[in-house]
Amino acid sequence: MSIKVRIPAPLQKLTGNKVEVECSGSTIRELIDNLEKDYPGLKERFYDEKGKLRRFINVYVNEEDIRFLKKDETAVKDGDEVSIIPAIAGG
Repeated sequence: MSIKVRIPAPLQKLTGNKVEVECSGSTIRELIDNLEKDYPGLKERFYDEKGKLRRFINVYVNEEDIRFLKKDETAVKDGDEVSIIPAIAGG
């Protein structure tokens, strides 16, 4: 199974400066676990110490926000595109 994952600029140093990587998994959580195997250090950027997705990380599957689906239990399949976008705050 191959899922395209778009990596935000602040995390590209962990992926060897790759903007996009391919990975597998049946849910977002499994996908992130598999990304961690290939790119150590990514998972801790997505999850807090309680194992919950961090509030400031937005994840989209085929342009749909997983917060309105099943969060990190959202299913993914071959050919899907996942975008990881850090929230930007300012004022």
